Amino acid sequence: MITLACCMTQSQEKHTKHKLLASSASTLISISLVLFMLGILGLVLINAQHLSNYVKENIGFTVMLKEDVKEVDVLQFQKTLDGSKWVKSSQYVSKEEAASILQQDLGEDFISFLGFNPLSSSIDIRLHAAHTTSSQMSNINNELKNHVLVRDVVFQKDLVDAINQNVQKVSLLLIGFCALLFIIAIALINNTIRLSVYSKRFLIRTMKLVGATHAFIRKPFLYSGLTQGVFGGLISILLLMITLFGIQKEMPELLVLQDLPTVGVIMGAMLTIGVLICLIATNMAVGKYLRMNEDNLYR
Repeated sequence: MITLACCMTQSQEKHTKHKLLASSASTLISISLVLFMLGILGLVLINAQHLSNYVKENIGFTVMLKEDVKEVDVLQFQKTLDGSKWVKSSQYVSKEEAASILQQDLGEDFISFLGFNPLSSSIDIRLHAAHTTSSQMSNINNELKNHVLVRDVVFQKDLVDAINQNVQKVSLLLIGFCALLFIIAIALINNTIRLSVYSKRFLIRTMKLVGATHAFIRKPFLYSGLTQGVFGGLISILLLMITLFGIQKEMPELLVLQDLPTVGVIMGAMLTIGVLICLIATNMAVGKYLRMNEDNLYR
C-alpha cells in the first residue's frame, strides 16, 4: 500500500510539473509571438516613413535660367542654393546637356531640323522631406522666381498636393493599426499571465494562511514575470533578426539593414515592453488573488 501510494504521489507530482511546464511554455510562446508582431509593425512603420521621405525628396523644382546668364554666375547661384536649409541637392544642366538628353528621348536630331537649340540652361533642385509641404514649396517657388538669373520655375503643385495627402493618409492608417495592435498585445499578454497566476491561486491562499506577507508572496511571481518578459523579448528579437535577414536576402530593396541604430532601438523597445507588461500584469493578477475571499477562489 505504501509503495502504491508513493507511486501515485510521484505520478501526480510529474503530472503537476508537466502542466506547469506546459503552462510556462505556452505563456512564453504567446509573449514572444506578440512582441514579434509588434517589432514587425514597428519596422514597417519606420520603413514606411523612410519611403515617404524618399518620395518627397524626389519632388522638386526645375529652375529655368535666362539666356544671357554667365556660367560663373550660375555656379555661384547653385552654390548659394546648396547652402540653403531646404535644398537637399541640385544639378546644373547646360543647354547642350539638355539638348543631348532630349535627342536621346526623341530618337532624332531636332537641332539640325530647327537650326538652333531652343532649350535653356536649368538647375534641378531636390528638397529635404521636411520642406515639401504645399505652403513651403509655394514660398520657395516665389523666392526663386524673384531671382535675377531665373526665367521661370517648373513646379507641379497638383502632384505635390496629391503625394502629401496620400502619404498622410497612409501614415495615419499605419499609426492607427500600430496603436490597435499594441492594445491587443497588452490584452493578450495580460490574459495569458492572469491565466498562469489563476492556476496557482490556491498556492497564494496557502501562503497567506501560513502567515506570509504580501511582498513575500509577490516576489517569486514577479521574478517569474520578469523572466518571462526577458526570455519572451529575447526570443522575439531572435525571430525578428531571422525575418530581417530573410527579407534582406530575398528582397534587399525593401529593407536597409545598414540602419542598425533604428533596428537596435526597435529590439530594445521589444525587450522593454515585454518586461514592463509582464511585471505589471503579474503584479495586478497576484494582487487580485491576495485580496480575494476564499469562497471566490472556486469560481
